[in-house]
Amino acid sequence: MWESFLMWRTELPKLDRILREIQELGPDPQEYFNIGQGLYELPTQLMDVQQKHKETLRTRTETLRVNTILMTEKVKVFQLADRYAELTVISTVRDRTLVEHELLARGRDHEDYREEQLRRQLEKIRTDQLFQSSFSRSKSKSGSSAAVAGVPGIGKTTMVQKIVYDWAMGKIYQQFQFVFSFKFRDLNSIDCRINLKELILDQYPYFGNILREVWKNPEGLLFIFDGLDEFKHKIDFADSRRDADLKHKCPDPEWKCEVSDIVYSLIQGKLLPGCSVLVTTRPTALHLLEKANISVRAEILGFVGEERKEYFIRHFEDQTVAEAVFNYVKENEILYTMSYNPSYCWILALTLGPFFTQRVRDPQRVPKTITQLYSYYIYNILKNHGREIERPRDVLLRVGQMAFRGVSERKIVFTDGDLVNYSLQPSQFLSGFLMELLEREDSAQSVVYTFPHLTIQEFVAAVAQFLNPHPGDILKFLTKAHITVDGRFEVFLRFVAGLSSPMTARGLVEFLGPFPHETTCRVIDWVKEEVKRQIGNTGSEAGKRSLLNTLHYLFESQNRGLAQETLGSVETLSFRGMTLTPIDCAVLSHVIGLCDTIKHLDLGNCHIQCEGIQRLGSGLHKCQALR
Repeated sequence: MWESFLMWRTELPKLDRILREIQELGPDPQEYFNIGQGLYELPTQLMDVQQKHKETLRTRTETLRVNTILMTEKVKVFQLADRYAELTVISTVRDRTLVEHELLARGRDHEDYREEQLRRQLEKIRTDQLFQSSFSRSKSKSGSSAAVAGVPGIGKTTMVQKIVYDWAMGKIYQQFQFVFSFKFRDLNSIDCRINLKELILDQYPYFGNILREVWKNPEGLLFIFDGLDEFKHKIDFADSRRDADLKHKCPDPEWKCEVSDIVYSLIQGKLLPGCSVLVTTRPTALHLLEKANISVRAEILGFVGEERKEYFIRHFEDQTVAEAVFNYVKENEILYTMSYNPSYCWILALTLGPFFTQRVRDPQRVPKTITQLYSYYIYNILKNHGREIERPRDVLLRVGQMAFRGVSERKIVFTDGDLVNYSLQPSQFLSGFLMELLEREDSAQSVVYTFPHLTIQEFVAAVAQFLNPHPGDILKFLTKAHITVDGRFEVFLRFVAGLSSPMTARGLVEFLGPFPHETTCRVIDWVKEEVKRQIGNTGSEAGKRSLLNTLHYLFESQNRGLAQETLGSVETLSFRGMTLTPIDCAVLSHVIGLCDTIKHLDLGNCHIQCEGIQRLGSGLHKCQALR
């Protein structure tokens, strides 16, 4: 039996973890029974402060603030328990060898996840299991650290809020006497040497002089640090010299050192040995934790299957509207794949909701592409806030220029200095039509600004390029962006192509004025030339990927004439050996449907699965040969 377990351990994450725990706990069966028993009894003098701490955390976390695009109600407040929708978290962080835009990569990830879950290679875990022994639901071994990764907007911060709330309510992690939660974004403002005691008292002053009693049982402490990717100070877990360097030593909670040293020492078990630590981060900062003493590594996949539907049911008070919006999203693979992410669901709900609440509806106006979706999203903001300021076109142009620089430099957080560089006044973000487009983040010393989501930043950047008063510049931007191989401009270019459609840009024109005709023509000509150039360049994986991207441009443009002109002489399309997502299949079906000449379609080894075939179905009857 044990030999079989050892053979399977690499394929079954949970079995591997059980075997590691057995090795650590030793052969005495009594140890396993003790895991869930004998919890440290709280001294009387700590019971009052624990009660106060739980009440404070409960008050801080029981509500969820959600932005709207309404003038009358800019922020809605909900009970967290009513609003929170469970996310799929897996107990493995998978390597990504290809750097892709999160929206494009994740559709592929979900296909892989479904397949691997069927083979039982990935284990789905709940948030209350991050610090749980394989042998007991109540307590893990002492001193474990967990890292949870997830792309922007996937729900890491909300998950942390739910963990803290559930602990304060006594629902989970009863083995922890105290939970202390920090955001790396707030810790950035601390530039002096500080100790853990001061760090805690700054947020929880009611602990006063009783912290020395708290330190006596480190096994009863959980520290949470949210957003490692936003931390401006470097923490190098791979540097072995760090432990020997007195400058970085942090031996006890009252020893003054850098914030980064406190975090490092807690995770590595150098400070308060036996305490537990939870760190959240975007995948881009995961490499920082490769050498860290992490017991559990998990990844938030977001919503899978019916979890998507649950979000819309919780979002809309009218369940008829919720059902209608979800069904529409489900029928549109482009939108459905987006809905793995709570942030995308928020955009979908805000944008699509009005179409299904009005008594008289125009089905032709419901967004079909992601460009149309974001165009209507910005239209709603302009409709509700655009009349508050003069010349919204000029303001949006400057915001878009800043956004484009951010896309170019992979920058998502902007400072007051950035606003000054683009002649933007902070007051416009607080009271103007951009209030819901840009979040205001307060910390102790500074204010930073960020778009609600990366794709909104990319869309505004695309609009700015279209509104550029120098139409000749657009070709320079398009050419430079298209040859960038790391994927940072992929969705930006789809937005630019989509904005060449008069129907897509129609709502924006009402507030921003006409989109330059010369720019529209140049974009259409550029798409035309790119498709023609890539058609004969499919001998390599990179060539096929480039062709597929240009077909996405055609789809976003919704330009039937352009599709027929560029593909009118093409008889064979081959994507052999390249993995195609359901979105890719939907785009391919659309393109084939517009052309009557494509006779041969080679999709050998494309791993399109049943869902991909369903998306292709409507166009396949036009092909004489299909592989």
